[in-house]
Amino acid sequence: MAEIIDGKAFAASLRADVATGVGAFGATAGRAPGLAVVLVGEDPASAVYVRSKHKACVAAGMESFEHRLPANTAEAELLALIDRLNADPAVDGILVQLPLPKHIDELKVIEAIDPDKDVDGFTIGSAGRLATGQDGFVACTPLGCLMLLKDRLGDLSGKSAVIIGRSNIVGKPMAMLLLRESCTVTIAHSRTQDLPAVVRGADIVVAAVGRPEMVKGDWLKAGATVIDVGINRVAAGEGKTKLVGDVDFASAMEVASAVTPVPGGVGPMTIACLLHNTLQAAKRREKIA
Repeated sequence: MAEIIDGKAFAASLRADVATGVGAFGATAGRAPGLAVVLVGEDPASAVYVRSKHKACVAAGMESFEHRLPANTAEAELLALIDRLNADPAVDGILVQLPLPKHIDELKVIEAIDPDKDVDGFTIGSAGRLATGQDGFVACTPLGCLMLLKDRLGDLSGKSAVIIGRSNIVGKPMAMLLLRESCTVTIAHSRTQDLPAVVRGADIVVAAVGRPEMVKGDWLKAGATVIDVGINRVAAGEGKTKLVGDVDFASAMEVASAVTPVPGGVGPMTIACLLHNTLQAAKRREKIA
């Protein structure tokens, strides 16, 4: 039986470390790191995420600058706000909550963010820095996955890794991070032939495809480490629903050496890594080691 990788506990430890770092930063810089979060419209899920991020910032001792704009905000107005935040010395990180209303070009908005304040790691500049091995910010979810893997396995050099999913937010940056750790990396996707056989050769499996419980235990190599990024709400009978990942947790636990649960695995790491990135952005801007 595999061990459960406790992402909730790791995230709590990381947040505590960030809070300690924020205190040390404040003693040197004379201010707290600042994160600006922009929410356009009233999407309920986005509003929940923004509240969670605000609460986490305050708990870590950071400044939280919230900008809530109506859904009919013009694209030019949003871009002007980002320009002001780019120039604001109190703001170290900028996060624009996605999705945006359909009349706004998301790529244009993301690209307006200064890469040195791109704590979400979504800009082309951030992606390019990651791909070429330069200092920059990595999208929070794959960064959290990497932290969990290194905590579990230590040195990842030489290990075979399969990532299921090729999104710009998870799959591609995850591949770059694992390449940086000297893994042999395969990115699998909807057109991969004989996907179970591809997955079965991997020491590390990162599932980020958005299909409930798609990855079965018999797809896995004995002793593999499995990171489940999926968050899917499915029917649980009697009108109820439950959250499941992209991995069939029960069967994976029979084969793998370690598996992240859903919920309580990768999810808590995302906000913790956002705080980590914001502190790093502040330290770089103030030239504090």
